[in-house]
Amino acid sequence: MRPIPSIRPALLCAVLLTMLPIQASWATPTAAADTATVADLSPAATLSLMERVGDWQLAHPSAWPDHDWTQAVGYTGFMALSGISGQARYRDAMLAIGQRRNWQLGPDQYHADDQAIGQTYAELYLQLRDPDMIAPMRAQFDRMLADPRDGSLQFDLPGSLQRWSWCDALFMAPPAWIRLYAATGDERYLQRAVDHWWRTSDYLYDPGEHLYFRDSTYFKRREANGQKVFWSRGNGWVMGGLVRMLQYLPAHHPSRPRFEQQFREMAARLVSLQQQDGLWRSSLLDPASYPLRETSGTALTTYALAWGVNQQLLPAGQYRPAVKRAWQALAASVQPDGKLIHVQPIGKDPKTFPDDFTDIYGVGGFLLAGSEIYRMGLLERGAPQVITVSNGGALFRSDETVQAQVRAPHPVVMDALTSRMVNSQPTDGGVLFQAVVGANDQRRYLVLDRDALPAVPPADVKTHARFVPERFDDFAWENDRIAHRMYGPALMTAPGEMLVSSGVDVWAKSARRPVIDAWYRSGNYHQDHGEGLDFYSVGKTLGCGGLGVYSGGKLYSPANFARSRVLADGPIRSEFELRFARWDAAGRAVSEVRRLRIDAGSSFTRVESRFDSPSAAPLPVAVGVATGKGDGRQAADLQAGWISYWQAPQGQDGSIACAVIVPGASGQVAQDEQALVLAQAIPGQPFVYYLGAGWSKAGYATPEAWQQYVRDYAAQRAAPLTVSTGAP
Repeated sequence: MRPIPSIRPALLCAVLLTMLPIQASWATPTAAADTATVADLSPAATLSLMERVGDWQLAHPSAWPDHDWTQAVGYTGFMALSGISGQARYRDAMLAIGQRRNWQLGPDQYHADDQAIGQTYAELYLQLRDPDMIAPMRAQFDRMLADPRDGSLQFDLPGSLQRWSWCDALFMAPPAWIRLYAATGDERYLQRAVDHWWRTSDYLYDPGEHLYFRDSTYFKRREANGQKVFWSRGNGWVMGGLVRMLQYLPAHHPSRPRFEQQFREMAARLVSLQQQDGLWRSSLLDPASYPLRETSGTALTTYALAWGVNQQLLPAGQYRPAVKRAWQALAASVQPDGKLIHVQPIGKDPKTFPDDFTDIYGVGGFLLAGSEIYRMGLLERGAPQVITVSNGGALFRSDETVQAQVRAPHPVVMDALTSRMVNSQPTDGGVLFQAVVGANDQRRYLVLDRDALPAVPPADVKTHARFVPERFDDFAWENDRIAHRMYGPALMTAPGEMLVSSGVDVWAKSARRPVIDAWYRSGNYHQDHGEGLDFYSVGKTLGCGGLGVYSGGKLYSPANFARSRVLADGPIRSEFELRFARWDAAGRAVSEVRRLRIDAGSSFTRVESRFDSPSAAPLPVAVGVATGKGDGRQAADLQAGWISYWQAPQGQDGSIACAVIVPGASGQVAQDEQALVLAQAIPGQPFVYYLGAGWSKAGYATPEAWQQYVRDYAAQRAAPLTVSTGAP
């Protein structure tokens, strides 16, 4: 079937709804009783119902274009489902859509509806960190910032649709802008979302009714009972938009109290308008004239109220019964095969539409609501442990691995604001996960027990480390940004090879997933087949971050590692030990155990070395960066402990950049085509430094971009995030 062309509800609804007959009847809305319960609100039952609805929608794809707002709202629900389901198919479906569209937004760059799909792109990026996912969106939003096209919000004036001139737009566009802020740390996107939200609010929000007019053409309209016209779904869009703004609005932002106040005001008004069957009718103030059951507006309001209860923004005793009544009504609107019905069509008379009508935007709202009902069920079983990650510095901290000691025997972690399970990794008595925390901000996470959950989303494996006996005893490690290897004992005697080196090799990567196993299997990793390649030359140097003893102006480095041991192998941290046999360092016998640790999302590896020597006197050591003949770009800040080298371009392969960060560095020398950072190590005590690498074709287009990353990384190591645990 040929796809149905996209219909702009901003235009069509306004026209058609002006044609509705005016009736003279008067109806008093009935407040929801506070005693009703839902038959089965268990997390397992909620998740099962959500998956049934999601599977029906996947099996019956909408005819709207992929970029359309209708689809985009559905995608937000599928992302919420993928954040709690143990099935990969829901996120895979969203990935397929983004790939099919080459991550482009809708065709009208200023229209809020065409920006809505960006919410899903940004959320996928926050999980997988593939820059292609947000590159077109970022370029488009940058163009809009340069040419904002501000003007009147009067809906019947030309050009008003290039602004957020109707209330639905507050669900479509601002959450996309604030998610791009969360993905990049660029506060321009945050401020645009905030400023334009309040511009629209000041125009369309009725402070007496605590509800939004659909647009300016509704200011003087009245229902059959004489009441103002406030649509259920329109105000549901706003409530959902408030949630999706508050999920990423920094805790310290000066506008946050105002957002929370509007959320509470609207929540109180809406809960008073809930009908006895748990639903909200299409017209909030004249429900008697709109008797049909309607689930799309109800789902959005349920989503917002449940989120407010879960965040303790709304008193549970007052709002939880209303939420449960609404969810019971929504669940009753799901047919046995998973089809959600009673969805009000676009641009149709809300007084007369088929009971069994459905559309993907209704499914999206249902899945959003379900994700918070699921969370509510978990919280009712017992208060989880809360982890608060705080950033006291001025740098945006993105995908930074934190560790916490927890009580749960098999811990998993949920983002407290989005209710999405985040990638985590158990440790002895604790858990590792990655936090995104803005400057001078904090973010909360919940610790749950895996055994108490009906499902856990599949882990995104982003790091890997292993001994490679099939290739002369290499040891290789990688994450979603870079890969390295060091050489084992077999290589020292291999015919035709016979390489003695403790230098660190670099494999340039563009793939955001582990590749070293596949590269070793193929043996063809000196050419780029779309994932990266090995073209770094270690030679007789320490490569990118090797370590040796430096005495009397001479470097004494160990031979190839003798033994290895893997301590952890992903999904977000891999850690291993390499042991170096005793060697002579200017007449002093030295051996070493080197522990290396790589985390997802970082271009650096942490190194902790412990030397053993008969003498307890400090060891003068050097950490090296290969410079070749010195035709690249070198930069250093020894006070901050780092040195960086950007190779000259190697033809079509581009440039590899390398840096080391050595806290407590005492100096720098150049020797044998390498730069050496000097420091002192105490035998038997840990000597810690960091080695890192990047590639001009994968994230670091210029030497300046690489140097800024190194500078920021060094500053972050000097001011670590603080982690505290406590009650909710």
